Amino acid sequence: MKKELDERLYKYSLDIIKLSDHLSKDISGQTIARQLVRSGTSVTANIKEAKAASSKKDYVNFYHYALKSANETELWLSLATDSGKVDRKKAEKLFKETREIAKILAASIITMKKNI
Repeated sequence: MKKELDERLYKYSLDIIKLSDHLSKDISGQTIARQLVRSGTSVTANIKEAKAASSKKDYVNFYHYALKSANETELWLSLATDSGKVDRKKAEKLFKETREIAKILAASIITMKKNI
């Protein structure tokens, strides 16, 4: 399951990057693109960092950071679509994936906290 999640998160980061490349080149479009890439790839990076955690508490904290980044990514996706910078249909798959990843992370955090 962990390998599948790692692969899913890596693909998610790539999809975020690809979508951000389609944002307009004006200041607001590029600002949203940078924030979207930063928060979206942070989800994957924090889960990767969790594997090198020095304690169970540290491990759970990285999952918390990843969940916060997923929530932030959903905000940037909303801003990108509501501002007309990205077509909602193009972003819909990423909205769905962001929500699913957030649910997986939240459930994982709950389970891990029970086992600490």
